[in-house]
Amino acid sequence: MRIHAVIATTGRPEIVRRVVSRLGEQSRPPDGVLVVGASPDDIVGIDGACANLEALVARRGLCRQRNAALDHLGDRTDVVAFFDDDFVPAHDFLAQLEALLTGQPDVVGATGILVADGAQGQPIGFDDAVSRLDGSGDRPPPGQRDCPSLYGCNMAIRLSAAAGLRFDEKLPLYGWQEDVDFTHQLSWRGRLVKTSELTGIHMGARSGKTSGKRLGYSQIANIIYLWRKGTMCPWLGERLLFQNVVSNVVRSLWPEPDIDRRGRLVGNLLALRDLVTGRIDPERIEAL
Repeated sequence: MRIHAVIATTGRPEIVRRVVSRLGEQSRPPDGVLVVGASPDDIVGIDGACANLEALVARRGLCRQRNAALDHLGDRTDVVAFFDDDFVPAHDFLAQLEALLTGQPDVVGATGILVADGAQGQPIGFDDAVSRLDGSGDRPPPGQRDCPSLYGCNMAIRLSAAAGLRFDEKLPLYGWQEDVDFTHQLSWRGRLVKTSELTGIHMGARSGKTSGKRLGYSQIANIIYLWRKGTMCPWLGERLLFQNVVSNVVRSLWPEPDIDRRGRLVGNLLALRDLVTGRIDPERIEAL
């Protein structure tokens, strides 16, 4: 089984270098690592960070960059493990992934249960993440369950099942909920699983993120778009929409120092206005 790791990145060359180096230390080495930047500056300094490393530049946008990776790899691999550029995998992530996909041929996609997720709280430093994964042996309780979609910070797909699928480039820039859209379609072709055998830490780095206003607009517009497209379960979309708007309203009064809550709230309101007037469109964030 040929397994390639893919990282799409924007504005985080130092973090990417360390994450790529970490991938080179896997107990089951990747057959290749492909880093896709949005500019040459995004891939500066990664040369030699691990074996079998390739880098290319594509138009900015998570969906565009991941599609560029799929096009570049073609039929040279069997499995693509997509990692966020601030995800630190456990040392046996790829070994466990190979065992899972070999032992369960009906599984077409898998995501891990995280030790910690800095995107849902305070950011986690790279050294701290490595220490927790390697030094303390910190792992989630054993378990595996089927799921309707995968979490994009760490998701692996069997390419034979994903033939013809691409990330929707109408979800520009940060591509919020692009993972749900892509893997929900993949679920029509086989099982998706979430398992503690695959694990790591999502650092939740704040640098390189889409602006607060743009993300706030996407929090509404992308959900409406995917509802209409039929690739997001209504209950999930309703929960996400409600939680995001309420969080942005409440926390805009006492915003976190590294999150633009007021910008997100402005983006939410702009999207709701466009929804009422019939002009809502995920691609409008590129003009904000």
